[in-house]
Amino acid sequence: MKATIYTIIALIAFAANSLFCRMALAEGYIDAWSFTVIRLLSAAACLVVIMTIHAYRLQRQALTADKPSVDAILNDKGSWLSSVSLVIYALCFSIAYVELDTGTGALILFSAVQLTMIGWGIYKKEQLSALQWLAFAVAVAGFVYLMLPSAAIPSPLAAALMAMSGIAWGIYSIRGKSCVSPLRATGFNFVRSLVAVPILLLVGMTYLDDLGFKNINLEGITTEGVLLASASGAIASGLGYSIWYTAMPLLKNTQAAIVQLCVPVIAALLGVIFLSEQLTVPFIVASTVILGAVLVFTLNKKVPV
Repeated sequence: MKATIYTIIALIAFAANSLFCRMALAEGYIDAWSFTVIRLLSAAACLVVIMTIHAYRLQRQALTADKPSVDAILNDKGSWLSSVSLVIYALCFSIAYVELDTGTGALILFSAVQLTMIGWGIYKKEQLSALQWLAFAVAVAGFVYLMLPSAAIPSPLAAALMAMSGIAWGIYSIRGKSCVSPLRATGFNFVRSLVAVPILLLVGMTYLDDLGFKNINLEGITTEGVLLASASGAIASGLGYSIWYTAMPLLKNTQAAIVQLCVPVIAALLGVIFLSEQLTVPFIVASTVILGAVLVFTLNKKVPV
């Protein structure tokens, strides 16, 4: 039950992240590089506050609890590799969505995430039952059915960036399973990611024109863009990721991979509610197929010997 609740909340946060990014970039409220910088800064600030409160409670518990266990949690400070994966995911995600439409971007992103995580699970000898394979195939088919009608032929560079974003997210998710304290590891990873902020600003303000992108335009950053990027960082990323990596140790790699297929469906629902996007019959059919298959996959936890 705990894993289910954490997973649902995290998936809604991930979907909200896509919504915030789509609204900010599609409406031209902010550029992709500035969006990424503000997202990282706000997420780090939010998580520092949460970690401070968490550490205070742990130190009080250490007076009556197992002190070595508490010390192990307090010593979990993430890693530079996870931070690099985080920065790559966030930056590539934002830049790619400037050119890709929603359907194409989501299809490439989540396909890359699934391939990365399921591939790692199979490499680590996680076996799937026949019913899990069937549920996975049905979920992927429903996902493709949902996304292909709205997909347009992407530019090769944007498609490659979104695929790189998905691979980075997959790696980051896998590494989250080994954390002693997912909350602290996530917080320190975001704090470490701030080392990249000056580099992002330098590249974004000086070299992008030569690479075929637009340089950062400080005058083009609006209040709406800053607020959306801040919400993406503090709420959808900071809080969302901390909850997700609390749920990850309770899930197998393959289970964690397939439930993320729900994110585009939830994002589409949020688009209907907040952006007045049309709710179509293909969307309803695909949503039913995907969510049903995910439920079957998640509940089928027995692994054949």
